[in-house]
Amino acid sequence: MLRPYRPADLPDFVAAVRESHASIGRWMKWAHADFSAAEGAEWLAHCASGWQSGTSYEFGIFDRETGDFVGGGGLNSLHAVHPFCNLGYWVRSSWEGQGAASSAVRALSRHAFAKLQLMRVEIVVADGNEPSLAVARRCGAHYEGLLRNRIRGVDGKAWDAHMFSLVPAPVVG
Repeated sequence: MLRPYRPADLPDFVAAVRESHASIGRWMKWAHADFSAAEGAEWLAHCASGWQSGTSYEFGIFDRETGDFVGGGGLNSLHAVHPFCNLGYWVRSSWEGQGAASSAVRALSRHAFAKLQLMRVEIVVADGNEPSLAVARRCGAHYEGLLRNRIRGVDGKAWDAHMFSLVPAPVVG
């Protein structure tokens, strides 16, 4: 289940980042072993600001049955002229391989197309990030290629990244 972050999510968010820093920290610089409550609060405030301004839509991923915090996903880098955005996701280590990321990608893309009226969603995955590559493929995203020097890696250097896209299903009839 996806929903916008709430201030009460802070302790679970911080715990998930600390639990998962070894896996997601390879790809996301902000995810480190000493991730603090202050850093988490700053992120939640950034998310709320994005919703208010319409510049990004970040969601927490929660287990539908228990309400446990599973990870995060969002629609960001909304283009000012052309109707597309970036879709990102991460899942805490204890939930990896259980389909949570794939479910989140499907829900996020539905939100992008139905609510935001976007015509394209891009998933950009660092070369070597096999779990995220598998999620994009499992969700039926169209592979568009390996883009050289596409993203800044956690080491500050330019990294190659794989580009995938999702578009609304064509209307038939």
